[in-house]
Amino acid sequence: MEWKGRRQSDNIEDRRSDPSGGMGRNPFGRGGGFSFPSGGGVGRRGGGLSIGTIIFLVVIYLIFKAMGIDLMQVMDGGGGSMGDSGYSQSESSPQASANDEMTAFVRTVLAETEDTWHGIFQSQGKDYEEPRLVLFSGQTQSACGFASAATGPFYCPGDHKVYLDTAFFQQLSDQFGASGDFAEAYVVAHEVGHHVQNLLGILPKFNQARQSMSEADANKMSVRVELQADCFAGIWGKYTQQKGILDAGDLEEALNAAQQIGDDTLQKRSQGYVVPESFNHGTSAQRMRWFKRGFDSGQLSACDTFSNPI
Repeated sequence: MEWKGRRQSDNIEDRRSDPSGGMGRNPFGRGGGFSFPSGGGVGRRGGGLSIGTIIFLVVIYLIFKAMGIDLMQVMDGGGGSMGDSGYSQSESSPQASANDEMTAFVRTVLAETEDTWHGIFQSQGKDYEEPRLVLFSGQTQSACGFASAATGPFYCPGDHKVYLDTAFFQQLSDQFGASGDFAEAYVVAHEVGHHVQNLLGILPKFNQARQSMSEADANKMSVRVELQADCFAGIWGKYTQQKGILDAGDLEEALNAAQQIGDDTLQKRSQGYVVPESFNHGTSAQRMRWFKRGFDSGQLSACDTFSNPI
């Protein structure tokens, strides 16, 4: 994907240097966020700190910080390679350089989604409200609750923000076998697809309806919601292709990513068998098919996962 040198979005909120993170409820609860599978769990495991303990430690940290005492720097002995603040790194370090390029990439992809959806909404006589994308490291707080690296990228309809842990792209490559910049762009475009659903009134209707659904029925409806977001990501891919900035093999990168994060593939990888009634994102075949459908058509009307067989 020829992304360098293109416009970058200003709708980025960088929380990677925030030491306090955030606390809250599970963002996967009813009315919560819409996530991209991460292959990890969100439950608290034995041996971890309780919420009360974490809150106490954060309060103590903030009190000392207000007094001009940085506990993290004290614990580090006041020196080492962390730099003066305890959180910063040398701008010339390999990790800092990688983060800079990753940030520029995410800003560019987000800008491309803005251009695409502004055009589509304007063609229908509507205004497109741009979402903000939050970059975080480890954990953060959203209007949908607490988010951690195990959550995976997700969209929160409560604050109209996409949340992305900066380490996820590496996980996508190393753990899922889905490398490439267009695979990474697909992740961002999928979550922006949920934002489009929110603006179109699809997510509010779904969140209201699932309050009275059984878990099995809610999972079935969730699959249709996720597949539509894949189709919307495909529409973005179509507009990107028309700009002439896709490289040979980019489409295959996105389709491979869709295949690797299908519910059946993830379950086979993690537990050796599948439980179809627990699917909430769609199978590998479904995710590939709906992304390709959006990519081939470039039309919102082609992405009706609620009226058509999936």
